[in-house]
Order: sequence, then structure tokens, then C-alpha cells
Amino acid sequence: MDRRSFLAKASVGGVAAAAVSTLAAPALAQSNPRITWRLASSFPKSLDVLYGGAESLNRYLSEATDGNFTIQPFAAGELVGPLQVQDAVSEGTVEAAHTVGYYFWGKDPTFALATSIPFSLSARGMNAFLYYGGGNELYNKFLATHNIVAYPGGNSGAQMGGWFRKEINTTEDLRGLKFRVGGFAGKVLEQLGVVPQQIAAGDIYQALERGTIDAAEWVGPYDDEKLGFVKVAPYYYAPGVWEGGPTLHFYFNKPAYDDLPPQYKTLLQMATRAVNNDVLAEYDWRNPPALKVLAAQGANLRWFPKEVMDDMFDAANGVYAEMEATNPAFAEMWGAIKQFRADHYTWSQVTEYTYDTYMMIKQNEGAL
Repeated sequence: MDRRSFLAKASVGGVAAAAVSTLAAPALAQSNPRITWRLASSFPKSLDVLYGGAESLNRYLSEATDGNFTIQPFAAGELVGPLQVQDAVSEGTVEAAHTVGYYFWGKDPTFALATSIPFSLSARGMNAFLYYGGGNELYNKFLATHNIVAYPGGNSGAQMGGWFRKEINTTEDLRGLKFRVGGFAGKVLEQLGVVPQQIAAGDIYQALERGTIDAAEWVGPYDDEKLGFVKVAPYYYAPGVWEGGPTLHFYFNKPAYDDLPPQYKTLLQMATRAVNNDVLAEYDWRNPPALKVLAAQGANLRWFPKEVMDDMFDAANGVYAEMEATNPAFAEMWGAIKQFRADHYTWSQVTEYTYDTYMMIKQNEGAL
């Protein structure tokens, strides 16, 4: 091919390429329309790992679509209160929320099942159940009656049992205890004589200091350290049996979600999965050094005696039996969780528990 022929063909190719480019731009814009949603978080910005999950979701979506699909997060109270986000999504006041379902258990206890209830699954167990055991499909079947579609959006791992002004040696020590604890756990602990208290995060320290309450649970070392509980309630108990693997969720208004183009739905599901992993990984990274700080500040680590946990376990099962008898949605999903829970903890004992236990022994021996 001579130079003149090559240039001619190249020119034709260049024109064709330019034409494709010109056509592709509006086609791309048409297939990736500009959509801007608002998200109401149940968490303040000070809880940077929890609130940060919504920021990460927005960043992932925006970067993947050249800014065409964004979900702008607003901290608790900026649009609606932290406990009103579910209503806001259901009614279409906002298109999205980042929250935990057990905040709304008073409307229907089924809301709590995909987050955490006492003696349910660990974080790994919840992920397995929700992603592969049909758990999220069951949850969305229930949520459809509230005009919501949801996907997992983070996990703290097993939480701490809380800060106590006195030691808990027997179940009798729980009787009359004024305990700031989440609603569903409070329902269970009431059976053992606990007096549950609902107090906002910013008021817990003062209530402990004045003796208005005797104990308070929050999350774990990283978040608890910020609130200074160690100064007024030195006994730091584990485990938080009512939150063995609490899963956050992104709630989406169902009509708004249904109207998304297919590629945005797929992207949204992928981005929420990334956030779900991010939040748990960050807590696993931040909690160990925070626990050391709390210990240096005077926290006395304690573990609930088996007798106390056994009584909590029995109380929880009594509450669940009543709910299963009267609430078909709760019965269906809790039945599926229980079936998987038995297999999950059988498998966990075989190698994961054995490996972790050995490594913990070596750590206590100073070998790590």
C-alpha cells in the first residue's frame, strides 16, 4: 500500500471513529441517565465508620458512572430523625436510608431479623444467610409491604455487652437494673427483671454519671471510647449476645428502585456489597487499638457468666415462640435463620473455632 492510499484509508477510518465517538456520547448518556437521590442516615457523622458507609456508597456509584448516579448522604437529624428514616423511605420523602432494622421492631419484629436479635448469627453467618441462604429475598418480601427494597450495608461484628456501674455475677444482679439497651434486646431482658431505657447517645454519659441508669451498651471499643463511658461505669462486659452480628442495611424506596435502569440496579447491588465488607473490615482494624486505650484508661473487662447467658438464651426463645405464633412473616424468616444457625455453628466448630482458639492461646503465651 502506497503512502497516499494509506492516508486516504486512515482519513476514512478517522472520520468513522469520530462518527462512532459522536454517536456514543449521547448513547452513553442515554443508557446512564443522570439520577440524584438523597439518603437519610440513622447515624451522626461522629460515628465515622457507620456514617462513612453511606459516603462510600455515594463515592462508588458516582465514580463508576462519571457522576451520573449519586446518592447524597445526610446525617441523622439533617433531613429526618434517626428513627424516622424508614418512614421517610416508605413514603418517598427520600429515596434511600442507611440504618439498622431493629430500630423499627416496635412496628413489626420482622424488621429486626435481618439486622440482629439475641442469639442469632455472627457477622459471617449473617452474610452467608443473607447473600446465599435466601435471607435477603425473605427480608425484601417482608419489606415490599412497606414499599422498600433493601441490601446489606455493613456490620460491626459481635458487639460488646456494655458498661456497668457494678459487676454482674448472677442473673439476680440484673433485676431492677436500669439499662440503656436497644429496643428488641430490651424486650428480652425485661423477662429477667431488667428495666430497659431508651436514651440518645449524647445523653448516656450524663445519665450514667448521675446514676439515672446503671448500665449502657453502645457498639464496641472504637465507638465507645469516644463517649467516655469508662470514667463513670468501669465494668466493660462481653459479649453483647443481643448483637452477635448486627447487619446494617441500605433501604431504597421501591418505586424509585424499580425505575432504575438495569445497569444501575446491578451497580447498586455491587456497591452495597463493597460497603458491607468495608464497614466490618474497618471495625476489625480499629477495635483492637481502641480496646488497649480503654484498658489503659481503667476499663475492667468482664464476661457474662454462662448462667446469666443461659437465662438470657431461654428468655429470648420464650419471646420468639410468642412472636412465631402470631406473626407469619417473623415465623418464616426466623425459621430459616434457625435452620441455618445449627449448620453454621456446627461447621464453625470444625476448623475456624479450632484455629482461632489455638492462635488465641499462642497470643496469651506471648508467642505472637
